[in-house]
Amino acid sequence: MATEKSHVLLAVCGGIAAYKACEVLRGLQKAGCEVRVTMTADAERFVGATTFEALSGAPVATSLYEYPGSAIPHIELAEWADAAVVVPATANVMAKMACGIADDCLTTTLLACACPVLVAPGMNAHMWQNPATQANAATLRGRGVSFVGPDSGRLACGDVGEGKLAGVDEIVAAALALLGPRDLEGLCLLVNAGPTHEAIDPVRYIANRSTGKMGYAIAAAAARRGAGVTLVSGPTSLGTPAGVRRIDVESAAQMHDAMLAAFDDADVAICSAAVADYTPAAPADHKLKKSREHLDAIELTEAADILADLCCCKDSRVVVGFAAETDDLLAHAQEKLERKGADLIVANDVSRPESTFGADTNRVALVSAEGVEQLETMPLPAVADAILDAVLQRVVR
Repeated sequence: MATEKSHVLLAVCGGIAAYKACEVLRGLQKAGCEVRVTMTADAERFVGATTFEALSGAPVATSLYEYPGSAIPHIELAEWADAAVVVPATANVMAKMACGIADDCLTTTLLACACPVLVAPGMNAHMWQNPATQANAATLRGRGVSFVGPDSGRLACGDVGEGKLAGVDEIVAAALALLGPRDLEGLCLLVNAGPTHEAIDPVRYIANRSTGKMGYAIAAAAARRGAGVTLVSGPTSLGTPAGVRRIDVESAAQMHDAMLAAFDDADVAICSAAVADYTPAAPADHKLKKSREHLDAIELTEAADILADLCCCKDSRVVVGFAAETDDLLAHAQEKLERKGADLIVANDVSRPESTFGADTNRVALVSAEGVEQLETMPLPAVADAILDAVLQRVVR
């Protein structure tokens, strides 16, 4: 798993998708990585080195002879890196990598790298399908170089075909996978995330402020660490994490049914969704008009308890719940742990700005029968990894 000290070397090549490397850099930083950049002269024609310097907070290596603080930048960067990501990998640079050609700062640095290398190709479909390019890709794979993409779609030249740079999230996930152990391989994880919408009528519904970010981060981290992951998601605007099977639901009842059905094949269930506690007993089949009579007529009934029902049939499997509170955090979490029968409760105070709904950070306490572990405020991917570490300690293989 990535930590705040993970070092990623971003090698930017001269393709039209070079601007996407800026987004990859940001994604890696959000995951807790320190990123440095080397780029070709052609890449600078698309995105200036100053842009990457501003984003990374470090000098950009464009020359073997001019790099602040080092007379041999290619060796310094190669030894510094825990992983190298080539994006967009052009046919030219892939050919040089395959042949061991080192004629600029980027290719010389890559030749000196002993760390894992990820290649994200981006080029015209005919160039990608050319036998020479395919042979070079096969050579690199044979040496242990990882690939992500390319995808199929409309290319910059207007053609449609295979050669499009993989999505930013997919590249980031693949890069992070190079940085950590595959310690969840062989496990099937079931995660729920997001809010539920409880229909009042065809127009209105009862909901909450959950965005699903924490649950999606857990699903992404579990997939990165080798688990088979099923994500049952309430309504969100988030993209599906790489390597995750997603089931979309809307209501608490739908989420309950989907979770119970998927639990048959799961080793671990992590219930991070903010599921409604109450739902309208009889949603109207037409839009209710504005009147006190209709407002008073909305009868609520208690929604099914997903966490409790999973715990009732968990046997030796691990079930994790969440407690989003605004006061008496640990007391409420402890009570929930005992009442539901969960193995672990992840408690967070949503009244705090660093752990409120929609934040990119979280500060949680892990509450179990063994006690309480209070974590510091961390980016969501780091929190997700900490939760999975705690889960792994409880899994019976």
